[in-house]
Order: sequence, then structure tokens, then C-alpha cells
Amino acid sequence: MSGDLGAAGMAACMSRAYEVLQLAGRVARCTEQVESIGFSFREVQLLDWQSPAGRAYRNSVALQEVALGRARVRLHDAATAVHRHAREVESTAGTTAGRY
Repeated sequence: MSGDLGAAGMAACMSRAYEVLQLAGRVARCTEQVESIGFSFREVQLLDWQSPAGRAYRNSVALQEVALGRARVRLHDAATAVHRHAREVESTAGTTAGRY
């Protein structure tokens, strides 16, 4: 009976670890999308704006790129933290199985 509980608990932990790994992958993909948008912002900034309105637009895009860069760093940190959490959940599944 306790072996069944141990196997069920381990399976639940492994399932949870897999779900957390999937979440880490989604966060990493968001980071990639943010990097792609940042590249597009940099392309806009390279355009030769002649009018004052065009230059103001380029400056606005530059400010948005800075904010996006901060968001990219936070997303990268979040992906790392979620991935680390998944490994911890996975290792907990291994140690939990030994208790039963």
C-alpha cells in the first residue's frame, strides 16, 4: 500500500516538474519575442529622420527600447528561476519516493 502511495506521489511530482518545465519554455519563448521586437526598434532608430516629428518618433522608440530591454532581462531571470524550480520539484520527486 505504501509503495502505491510513493509511486503516486512521485508521479505527481514528476508531472508537476514537467508542467513547470513547460512554463519555463513559454517564458523563454516570450524572451525571444521581446528580443525580436527590440531588434525592430533598433531598425527604426537607424532610419534617417529629417523632420522634427520623425526625430521625436525615433527618440520615443529609443525610450521604448530601453524599457523593453529591462523587460527582457526580467523575463530571462524569470525563465531561469522557473527552470531552477522545475529541477527542484523533480529532485523532490526522487527524494519523496525513498521515504515510503
